[in-house]
Amino acid sequence: MKKRYLQQKIFYGLLLFCTLVVVAFVLGIIIFLIVKGVRAINLNFILGFPENGMREGGIFPAILGTLYLMIGTIIFALPIGIFAAIYINEYAGKSKITRIIRLSIINMSGVPSVVFGLFGLGFFVLFLRFGKSILAGSLTLALMILPVIITSTEEALKSVSDTYRQASLALGATKWQTIYKVVLPQALPGIITGSVIGIGRAAGETAPIIFTVAAFSQPGLPKSILDQAMALPYHLYVLATQVTNPPEDMLWGTALVLLFLVLFFSVIGSIIRVRQRLKKRELS
Repeated sequence: MKKRYLQQKIFYGLLLFCTLVVVAFVLGIIIFLIVKGVRAINLNFILGFPENGMREGGIFPAILGTLYLMIGTIIFALPIGIFAAIYINEYAGKSKITRIIRLSIINMSGVPSVVFGLFGLGFFVLFLRFGKSILAGSLTLALMILPVIITSTEEALKSVSDTYRQASLALGATKWQTIYKVVLPQALPGIITGSVIGIGRAAGETAPIIFTVAAFSQPGLPKSILDQAMALPYHLYVLATQVTNPPEDMLWGTALVLLFLVLFFSVIGSIIRVRQRLKKRELS
C-alpha cells in the first residue's frame, strides 16, 4: 500500500514538474519579448507607416493586413470546418469511406505550411487568377487550419452524451433540430477551443502568406480583398533578413505586437468559452 502511494506521489510530482517547465518557458518568452520590445511601442509605431526602408516609422499596414487575413480565415474556415465535422460525426456513420476521410484529415494536419503556400500559389493565385491578394491568402490559411477545426469539433460533438440526442428525438424534434438546439450548445466550448488554436496558428504563419498575399512594402492600405497586404509575420521576417541594420527595438516590438495579437484572439475565445460553460452549468 505504501509502495503504491509512493508511486502515485512520484508520478504526480513528475507531472507537476513538466507542467511548471512548460509554463516557465511560456512566461519566459512573453517576459523576454516584453522587456526587449516594449521600448518600441508607442502611437507612432502602432499607427504609423514604414519609412526610410522600414528602418523608421510604424507597422500599422502590417497590423491591419494581419487582421484582414484573420477575419477572412475565420469566415472561410469556421463554417466549413464545423459543418464538415457535424456531417462526419452525426450523419456519415461508421464506414470505410468515413475512416478514410478521418485519416485524410489527420494527415492534412501534418502537412508543412509551405506546402499549403505552394498549393495556394498554384490554385488560388494562378489557376483561379485571384492574384496575390487577401482573398487568396485567407483561403490558403483557411485550408491550413481546417484539419484542426474539424478534428476538435468532432471530438467536442463526441463528448456530448447520446442521452441528450435520444431525449430530444423522443420529444419529436428532427435530427437537425437536435443537433442545432441540443448538441451544438453542449459542444460549443470544445469547438471554440479548437478554433482558437487554429486561428492562433494561422496568425503566426509566414510561409503560406509569402506565396499568396504578403507585400514587401506598401505605400497605402488595401482597398479590396483582391489587393495585396502587408502582414506582421512576413514583416518581421523582412526586418530580420532583408533590411540592412534594422533597429533592434523595431524587431522586438513587431514580435511583441504579433504575440499580443495572437493572445487577443485567444482571450476572446477563452471569454466566449467560459461564458458558454457557465450557461451549460446553469442549464444542467
